[in-house]
Parts: sequence; C-alpha cells; structure tokens
Amino acid sequence: MIAIVGTGKVGVATAIHLAVKGLDDLVLIDIVEGLPQGEALDLTHMCTTLDVDVDIIGSNDYKDMTGSDLVLISAGFIRTADMSRLDLLHKNTEVVKTISKAIAEHAPKSNVIMITNPLDVMTYVAYKVTGFERNRVFGFSGLLDVARYKSLIAKELGVAASTVYTTIVGEHGDSMVLLPRFTLVGGMPLTSLLSPEKIAKIIERTKRMGSEIIRLKKWSASHAVGAGAASMAEAVKKDAKAIMPVSTYLDGEYGTSDVCITVPSVLGKNGVEKIIELPLNEEEKAALRRSVNVVKEAIAQVRL
Repeated sequence: MIAIVGTGKVGVATAIHLAVKGLDDLVLIDIVEGLPQGEALDLTHMCTTLDVDVDIIGSNDYKDMTGSDLVLISAGFIRTADMSRLDLLHKNTEVVKTISKAIAEHAPKSNVIMITNPLDVMTYVAYKVTGFERNRVFGFSGLLDVARYKSLIAKELGVAASTVYTTIVGEHGDSMVLLPRFTLVGGMPLTSLLSPEKIAKIIERTKRMGSEIIRLKKWSASHAVGAGAASMAEAVKKDAKAIMPVSTYLDGEYGTSDVCITVPSVLGKNGVEKIIELPLNEEEKAALRRSVNVVKEAIAQVRL
C-alpha cells in the first residue's frame, strides 16, 4: 500500500498519477475532516472509469497508513509569490516532524518520499525524526527542476523535450546547480548547440519558474509535481534501478556531510541504492558548495 499524507492540490495530483499507474492501493491522509474521504471517492470513480483496479481510502487518522511500504509527504503550508521556499521553514518543520513520528510508529518499514517545501530541509527533518536508514528517506524536486530546464531547452532548439537528457545538483531553490556540461540533446552537448549567454538565460528562467507559475495561476505548481513524485514512487515500487535527481542525505559524497541535497541517484526497492558522484569541474564544485551552505544554514535554524 502507498500512503499520501496531505490531500491538497499536490497530494491529489500525486494520487491521480499513482492511481492511473495502478502501482498499489492508496490511502490518503489529511487532518481536514472529510477532505481525504471525498477525494478518495472521486479518485475511485476516476479509476472505475479508466478500468484501473486499485482500492483508495481516505482517513484523518495516521494509524491507517499501517502496512504501507511507501509514504509520500505533501502536507504543509504552500508558498506564495512573495515567499522563498525557505520562508516556509519554521511552519512546515513542525508539520513534517509530526508526520515523521507517525510514520515511524505506523509504517516503520516504509520508504519515504518528501514533497513538502523547503524540500531539502524537510527531507533532512524527516530523516532525523523517523530514525530510518538514510537510503529510505529522500526528496522529490530534481525531476521538477529538470523538467523545467528541459522544456526551455527544447523550445529554444525546436526539438522534442524527450531528446534532452540532463541532471541537477544542489538545493531545490535559487541556488540550484544546473549542469550544461552534463546536458545532452540527441547525444550532442548543449554547450555545442547554444551560446553561453542563451544557456545562462535558460538557467535563470528555470530558477524563477516556480515563482512565475505562482504569479500566473495564483497557486504553486502541482501537475508536474504529482507526475514527478509518482515517477519516483514507480521506480521504488518496481525496483527499476532508475537514475534520477533525488534529494538525499550525504555522508561524505561530493565532499560534504550531514545535509540533504539533490544529486543523481539510483532508485529501487530499497530507496536510494546508490549515489552517483559526477566529475564536477572547479566552477561547478564551487556552485555546489554555495548551494550546500544555503541548505546547511537553513538546517541550523531547525529545532528537532
């Protein structure tokens, strides 16, 4: 069974993609009376329409995640256009602490995917509070940032986004480190296809994309988040050994420790089964160090 804690727009978008994939039965948990139950009914009828046979229930009680082998956390306060992801730090820390304790009690053998912002710090909080092995607690964000980056590259070059391969390291935020040297378009390096100036513009717009979406739709992104989180869940449930950018706890990798940041990782039934260390150049290493420091400064403000 897969549990989703938080049935706001992101949680429901995630549930839709998980249900359509038919990976497992779902339990939706939220503190708002009636909300998860109503969403569960609506999603059940969606599945019936699509001839997908999964059982979906809604609950206001954490004990109903008992038996889940995968828990996705999307609960928390949302970001408004004038807020950074780190502005959410203190509010969402308390939310994630409560949920993490419940997971440790009711789903002690589960893998945990964090979606709540500020993503990297919340992943760190969940890792510390659950007491789980580090491979079992990891965060979604990299696929979202990569999707935004790829879509802009594809539009600029007039090619299909599916022909673009790339990854990302660092914070899910303004200090994220996009990697043109490790970006391929149909097997060709991006750096041979676009000028440094155009690449820089694409990178800057990628970093601003979250705020741009909030400004336009008056709400934070949800559709792409749900699709990406479900893709991570699928890699775990199917033991896919898929390489994805994942926020995970580092213990010496990339020359840093005691922090959760996004790095390319192998996802399978045991969660983060391997961290891939890219051969970064000095400029990329310096950018990553700056990003790590941003996250570590935020972690230092957290009371566990």
